[in-house]
Amino acid sequence: MSAFRRPWANPLVQFVLAALILFGLTWWATGLLSERAGKTEAVADARVTTELLGRGVAQPAIPRGMVKGDVGAIDRFARRVGFQLKHIDGDVRRIKIWRADGTILYSDKNRLINRQFDLDAEQRAVLESGATEGTLSDLRRAENKFETEEGGLLEVYTQIRSPEGEPLLFEAYYKVETVQERSRQVLSPFRRITAGALGAVLLIGLPLIGILTLRLTRAARARERLMARAIDASEAERRRIARDLHDGVVQELAGTAFALTGAAREPSVTPAVREDLLASSSALRRSLRQLRSLLVEIHPPGLNAAGLPAALEDLTAQASTTGMETEVSVSGIEGAPDHVVTLVWRVAQEAIRNAVRHAHATHLEVEVEGDERQVRLRVCDNGVGFDPDASSSNGSYGLRGLQSLVHDGGGRVQVESAPGAGTTVRMAVERG
Repeated sequence: MSAFRRPWANPLVQFVLAALILFGLTWWATGLLSERAGKTEAVADARVTTELLGRGVAQPAIPRGMVKGDVGAIDRFARRVGFQLKHIDGDVRRIKIWRADGTILYSDKNRLINRQFDLDAEQRAVLESGATEGTLSDLRRAENKFETEEGGLLEVYTQIRSPEGEPLLFEAYYKVETVQERSRQVLSPFRRITAGALGAVLLIGLPLIGILTLRLTRAARARERLMARAIDASEAERRRIARDLHDGVVQELAGTAFALTGAAREPSVTPAVREDLLASSSALRRSLRQLRSLLVEIHPPGLNAAGLPAALEDLTAQASTTGMETEVSVSGIEGAPDHVVTLVWRVAQEAIRNAVRHAHATHLEVEVEGDERQVRLRVCDNGVGFDPDASSSNGSYGLRGLQSLVHDGGGRVQVESAPGAGTTVRMAVERG
């Protein structure tokens, strides 16, 4: 098994992806916040400019009689400050001075002078309170029909007074591009700081994560080597025990059984003694079969893809002796690695052993199938079943041992059961 089977499991890849996501979110957030800040700054600048134009330039130049709509007074006002109002700030697109009844007393657009329109609530509030307010202009309104700015206009109102003391509404229009430019001015430093900070994090973090990943990879590979060695040592020890039992105890028991049978056939042996000798020989043969079955469990011969069907048949032989019907099916595992075959056999061994000891089943089915990607095992019985959740909470050693066995082998196991509904053990392991 490789230390990182999937690229996204690599900590270095995860760090880079997290950094890119963080960069994107920060880039978006700074853009949004700076845009808002830029708009706020642009509107604030427009308010200051409007107050300067209205109270510092227009109000002192308003002649008496202009508030009454006197044409001569309006003309004198236009000659005095009309040019200044429009050009003192290059962003000013339109100037209007309103009377409280909605009449436009002055505008740099002559066709609007002395025309009357309805004032909205915000305009009336500025007239009454003397505050300065700004908002995006609605070009669909009648008084704005001569405005042709495609991007829209920012209109700012402030209160001024005529020489007669009557409050008037001074209105200045600004290009929306001014707001956008101000947003860009605010955004640019934020973007540079953001990019620089995240770039520094990447430059510092990537080598550190790379070193840690390399160490983790080496540690994982060392663990895999130790696990492989432990498995090899365990297999070697199993082979040694099986060989010693087969060459020692099994042979001696077989010889003793044959000797007892031969002794029972001697003419000089009395019927009672012959019966005892035959019974002892039969008991030895039963013990011999059980011991040979145990040897198969300890270390089955030919445990590879080709020998797995025979090994599973040997495992189910013990179930057959108890009267249980068994079915074994193996397909699609040609060329499977030996460690995968071994894991399949070990899990099948544990599942079959539990079925024989605890299930009280009459039918047992063992199915192994594989494809190019993985090998799957299914062991199903029709026994009494159990509650897997209750067994897990009670610390069932068999279930925990099975799960640990599969997990250590890199596979996934699922136990499906319920009281009275039998038990099905499913296991899947990657082929590679």
